[in-house]
Amino acid sequence: MSFAGTEIQFESGDDSGKGYLSLPASGSGPGVIVIQEWWGLVDHIRDFCDRMAREGFVALSPDLYRGESTTDPDAAGRLMMDLEIPRAARDLEGAVQALLGHEAVTGSKVGAMGFCMGGQLALYAATLDPRIGAVVDFYGVHPNVTLDLSNLKAPVMGIFAEKDEFVPPAAARKLESELQGAGVRCEFTIHPDVDHAFMNDTRPDVHHPETAARALADTLAFLRRELA
Repeated sequence: MSFAGTEIQFESGDDSGKGYLSLPASGSGPGVIVIQEWWGLVDHIRDFCDRMAREGFVALSPDLYRGESTTDPDAAGRLMMDLEIPRAARDLEGAVQALLGHEAVTGSKVGAMGFCMGGQLALYAATLDPRIGAVVDFYGVHPNVTLDLSNLKAPVMGIFAEKDEFVPPAAARKLESELQGAGVRCEFTIHPDVDHAFMNDTRPDVHHPETAARALADTLAFLRRELA
């Protein structure tokens, strides 16, 4: 698989992080952080950044595992649980700064979106960084991440799956209720007859093309509106 973007490095606290950056053909557009699933910064995430770039966004996916990735679910679970959340927070903050400092990025805020583990981390990043102006949470879960929703000012789009055993509909509705209780503007959809990771077109066991296309269209409209 070939990709249109490039691997970059950026400052992360006193350290440095790295990630994959894809630019729109127009030369400029709103910035969006794309946060990985528990597999790591794999080709599927790079390809998704390229898709976002084709839609006019400057898309950056920080490599939160610092070069590690896997296709084995057990190994992915270990990588997720071993992730140092404070370091991940610094990497996400550094990625936001890298986007806002890039000449191609328009606007004073960026979006944050993520899948599975990344969905929860997108919410988490937005509770820490007011420069994140919109969040899209695709079936987000991470047991080590606690959200202080009182600090969340960005609107949230939540996209979940009816058959998801990791984040069942009741958990999605609970999160929606908590966001509403914290005064956060949010839009939640629980898509029927699909499973966790239905957006991942490299996993034919769960990928649902029609629902994924609909969810992506909703995401693009939301981000364009909120980051305008």
